[in-house]
Amino acid sequence: MKRSDVSRTLQVQFKNMRASDAMLMLNAVIDEMIYAIANGDRIEIRGFGTFQPRMRATKTGYNPSTGETMYLPAGRTILFKPSRELTKKMNG
Repeated sequence: MKRSDVSRTLQVQFKNMRASDAMLMLNAVIDEMIYAIANGDRIEIRGFGTFQPRMRATKTGYNPSTGETMYLPAGRTILFKPSRELTKKMNG
């Protein structure tokens, strides 16, 4: 599902909403989510799941084509944990 699909669904759900307003609303929500994750906050969407920033430790990896070992620096990543309801719907 793309951003335009979600915007179109909002527009269908709320009959009087223009396409541009639906896109502005969606962009505002996404921007707030990005801002919160970037600041280290946890986002919980009931019935969907949680997004949580995590620190990834430094580790030593290897280049598969040459076999040479290389250093992989620490970094930040996002952990998504689906809710029980979403997991149940996915599994039938």
